[in-house]
Amino acid sequence: MKKWILFSILTIVVIAGILINVYLNATEPVNAAEEKAVQIASEETNLKDFSQFSLYSGEETYYVMTGKNSKQEDVYVWINEKNREVLTRNAKNGITKKEALNKLYEEKNPKEIVEVRLGMARIQKTDRPAWEIYYRNNNDTINYYYVDFDTGEKLRAIDNL
Repeated sequence: MKKWILFSILTIVVIAGILINVYLNATEPVNAAEEKAVQIASEETNLKDFSQFSLYSGEETYYVMTGKNSKQEDVYVWINEKNREVLTRNAKNGITKKEALNKLYEEKNPKEIVEVRLGMARIQKTDRPAWEIYYRNNNDTINYYYVDFDTGEKLRAIDNL
């Protein structure tokens, strides 16, 4: 009986170790990208206290994060992964997540909002900071709706994927 208990405990420990290893290996590329983004933003801007890092993969990959300026105001930072080009916007000078959602609701009737995040929308070969809204409609199809961060205008919609 003691052998079975010992064997069960050993099996659980081994499985837990394997799962932890898989998790750490899976998150390592994102952590490395975040470190790289903070380094680039620190070199190219006067911002500090970076937070809320995310990867945005559209036509190109962008690192998107929030930093603080000297007045402790939130500033959004977009960094193009390929060419390291940095774009910043004061959060207060653009539209909010809620305002972007309101724009969607003016035109569409989503069943479920899956995610709302900052990204880049390529419009006529120009990348523009945008809120990307990922939602499902009544047919349970995937839809994307892009709202310009600066102006609040609809940039494009991708429906029924």
